[in-house]
Amino acid sequence: MPLKTQSLGEALHEDLTLHSALCRREAGAFQKAIQSGDDVLVACTQEKRLFAELGEQTVGAVSPIKFVNIRETGGWSRDAASASPKIAALLAAAHLPEPEPVATVTYKSTGRLLIVGPLDQAEQAAALLSDTLSVTIFAQGVAGNAPAPAQERQYPVISGQSLKLTGWLGAFELKWNKTNPIDLDLCTRCNACVLACPEDAIDLSYQVDSAKCDSKRACVAVCKVAGAIDFGRAPEALSEAFDLVLDLGAKPLITLPAPPQGYFALPGFMGLATPGLLPAVVKLRDLVGEFEKPKFFAYKQKICAHSRNETVGCNACVDICSAGAISSEKERQQIKVNPNLCVGCGACTTVCPTGALTYAYPRASEQGVRLKTLLATYAKAGGRDASLLFHSQGKGQKTVEALGRAAQLGMAQGVPASMIPQALWHTASVGLDLWLSAVALGARQVAVLVTDEEAPAYLAGLSAQMQVAQAVLAGLGYGGVHFHLVQAPESLSAQALAALDASLQAIAGAGAAGPAVAARFAVAQEKRSTLDMAIDHLMSHAPAALPETIELSAASPFGSLLVDKDSCTLCLSCVSACPASALQDNPERPQLKFIEKNCVQCGLCVTTCPEDAITLLPRLLLTPERKEARVLNETQPYACIRCAKPFGTLKAIEAMLGKLAGHAMFQGAAADRLKMCGDCRVIDIYSADNEIKITDIR
Repeated sequence: MPLKTQSLGEALHEDLTLHSALCRREAGAFQKAIQSGDDVLVACTQEKRLFAELGEQTVGAVSPIKFVNIRETGGWSRDAASASPKIAALLAAAHLPEPEPVATVTYKSTGRLLIVGPLDQAEQAAALLSDTLSVTIFAQGVAGNAPAPAQERQYPVISGQSLKLTGWLGAFELKWNKTNPIDLDLCTRCNACVLACPEDAIDLSYQVDSAKCDSKRACVAVCKVAGAIDFGRAPEALSEAFDLVLDLGAKPLITLPAPPQGYFALPGFMGLATPGLLPAVVKLRDLVGEFEKPKFFAYKQKICAHSRNETVGCNACVDICSAGAISSEKERQQIKVNPNLCVGCGACTTVCPTGALTYAYPRASEQGVRLKTLLATYAKAGGRDASLLFHSQGKGQKTVEALGRAAQLGMAQGVPASMIPQALWHTASVGLDLWLSAVALGARQVAVLVTDEEAPAYLAGLSAQMQVAQAVLAGLGYGGVHFHLVQAPESLSAQALAALDASLQAIAGAGAAGPAVAARFAVAQEKRSTLDMAIDHLMSHAPAALPETIELSAASPFGSLLVDKDSCTLCLSCVSACPASALQDNPERPQLKFIEKNCVQCGLCVTTCPEDAITLLPRLLLTPERKEARVLNETQPYACIRCAKPFGTLKAIEAMLGKLAGHAMFQGAAADRLKMCGDCRVIDIYSADNEIKITDIR
């Protein structure tokens, strides 16, 4: 499409020069620009490699170069004529600085590779890798559908049972029990035992199948010289460290949706034609050396709602993590996140109700600046009813670009002009706080394009969070559907892209209501602060009269508590358990107070309460009472029968007296002491004349 240079320049506050062949006949203009010292933005990603080479060859090149794709996302669309506001938004966002650096996680690999699987298949894979990596094979029999194992001992071979693999790139640990009567280190592979065994209990992996063996020990008799077979050898627990693992076993040792770095599983191995073998081999060969990745998360234990007093409340992050990186440490009142296992999906930060876990690269505040820039520039350039399309940098990006190419070929309409694509490291890293902020900042709809990269738990988590966000907006009176979870096709065939195209067109065409005035607040790094600002703005510009409350689902991070006053004794154990200071006591009198704005619905108060008197009530209260402390329960204080000083609650003392009324140790004077404060109880014990004291015993 013909770019409207003048209108784009006005929206971006700069003079723009249109180039149609910058990577070819106009390359001189690019070289001159990168010598200027100013930031250079190339609005095409097709020739990134060529531009990088030109930059290296240009004398005096000092300008940083950035790239943004406006072709497949805007220009290649049937709505191209009206896509200028979207293109202006993409250009403005591309000018933003890179995320601030964060701490990194380091991996060190020397190339020690473990291949697990049938010996004949493992040797086939080893042949592709042994020139670069130091290979060890854990033999699991032979498959029989591959060439027989080599007679020559080319690689160390181990075997056994009860395999357990833990760790990550550069730090894998394999544990197993050595139970095979044949010592593979002593075995000369003469095959005499294979020939001598009448039950065919020994195959060419030189392991004895105990289910077939009849204990006649013919194999022992023919192995006297080597002495490799000993059925009396005691089982031995062994372990060994590796840097990399290629798992060809029928049942992978690690079944997590997001396995650790350095682990590759290819179940159903069929030789060199196995799907996925070539990419795995290429990656394995490159994983030697020292590597770094960002530490994607930040954790504040102080506001974590996972555990108090060894009682578990919120378990959302542990349940949703697909990499097994998060574990419970309830005795320490916290969770533990292993940065080496973390893959940076951010799903834990999305479902965390308190913001104890936050996404660090990029930070929420940096994502907020990007959203604000996109939406403000889009509106300034004349755009209306903006939608955001979040997608991953991998398959999601490829899907969006494929849709643009299909539109250019007339096979689809392409990404709608009102829909602004934004790539994320992972689609699960953005949640309720940023979605609602986007609507407050001017977006009418938010769509998340998910692919088969996402674990099922992520889809369930995103869907639950979207239901909460949609319920909030619907309750505030904003019509339409604002949040959409869109499944990308597994293939990029014309038919699959046509179905995706129809879904995106339907979303953009349906429309949804938003606030009449776009918000101006800056997204904070603290999740609850951002949610409060977004909700306050949406409330202040709601199109209709506000109800008192909005009922929400159990996934809600907002809500109230119901206290059974007949059961509650005001022991206040819930107050000490609350991580968000939503529950409070009154130092002046027996009261249980509650600030609803602070409540995150973690459930710690429910699990802590000894009387089972508390029930969660997920909702969003819209009255000023939401931010004020209110009394949930109160009772009369109980006064000491000796000095009249209050020392407990009437209900608590009455409950204690009722439970101990029939106990032989608490009769008469002993029962009266239960009604005294601590000081008077001691005085009464030492001043009583009718009781035997321990000092009287001789």
